[in-house]
Amino acid sequence: MQGEGGRPEARLYRLVAERIELLIRQEGLATGARLPAERELAASLGVSRASLREAFVALEIGGVIEVRSGSGVYVAGRPALPAAGVESGPGPFEVLAARRVVEAEVAARAARNGSDSALDAILAALLEMEQTYADPACHEMADRRFHLALARAAGNSALVALVEYLWNQRGAMAHRLKHHYRTEELGKATLADHRAIFSAVAARDEAGARQAMRAHLARVHRTLSGG
Repeated sequence: MQGEGGRPEARLYRLVAERIELLIRQEGLATGARLPAERELAASLGVSRASLREAFVALEIGGVIEVRSGSGVYVAGRPALPAAGVESGPGPFEVLAARRVVEAEVAARAARNGSDSALDAILAALLEMEQTYADPACHEMADRRFHLALARAAGNSALVALVEYLWNQRGAMAHRLKHHYRTEELGKATLADHRAIFSAVAARDEAGARQAMRAHLARVHRTLSGG
């Protein structure tokens, strides 16, 4: 996946983080000072809002800034070294893009190959997602089980390992991004998306399952990236 200027997205957010720290130092912004609005800052840096948001959460983890949902982004303390606290792995949106490629095909293969017991496991995870909606930690665990159950239903152990790997990339940055930018609308739509994925798989509709998964992950990307 390529970011602005042809750079890999995983590296771009680290460069953006460094530029934000440089801005803080050059402008002499003190603790509690508010950074420019998101759209304005993205335009001035020449980057997407997705890359900017990844840089924000990385710098927040490093204690450089504080993201206050609905209010803005503020200097949290003395600016640290460039890109402090930034994770070295792929960024959340790069992982989402990979999941969209891999898990769309997983869903299609689950529709083709899933046994009755495999479908039961997918449904059990879906029901658990719906029942734990008000408990974010339990809900996310059920969400993970749903996607891994789909991978197992696909009948390919390599795909199970690949899906598990992608989910294991959901580190502190991804959780912080979700905390700040996930909306109630997205939460409710996600449940409907998972129900649509299961319905297509249960109906043995390969094309429908593939499209339902793509639509779900595209929705998540669109909401969290501000795009």
